[in-house]
Amino acid sequence: MPTLSRWFIKIGMLYFIAGLMMGVVMLLQPVMGWTASLQVLRPVYLHFLFIGWVTQIIMGVGYWMFPKYSKQHPRGSEPLGWAVLILLNVGLILRAIGEPLIVLNPRANLGWMLAIASLCLLLAGWGFILNTWGRIKER
Repeated sequence: MPTLSRWFIKIGMLYFIAGLMMGVVMLLQPVMGWTASLQVLRPVYLHFLFIGWVTQIIMGVGYWMFPKYSKQHPRGSEPLGWAVLILLNVGLILRAIGEPLIVLNPRANLGWMLAIASLCLLLAGWGFILNTWGRIKER
């Protein structure tokens, strides 16, 4: 398994663990009588599970298992693959920090953080498509 695929998959599993832990905390809130609203974690929870876990696992396995691009570059551009990994995770972390902060303090002018997070996630998606498209071909 390529190193890049291992990184995608292992980081994806960490997001899965973090997402599951957030889900448990949100479920326990009414039972435990905690007064602070932990529902600000809901968007982060969903992003961690669907982008951090599912999308990242798909990208890691796709980078590893899709047909070879060429003998010289069997998996396309490795630097682009690493850029996708970095952009995806920077976007997720910025989103995880920015979204709850904006909800808790709307006057903090932190919209830029979500804009940069969204741009990182968009560029990661397009980078993955660009790097993978040529590997999808007939036999």
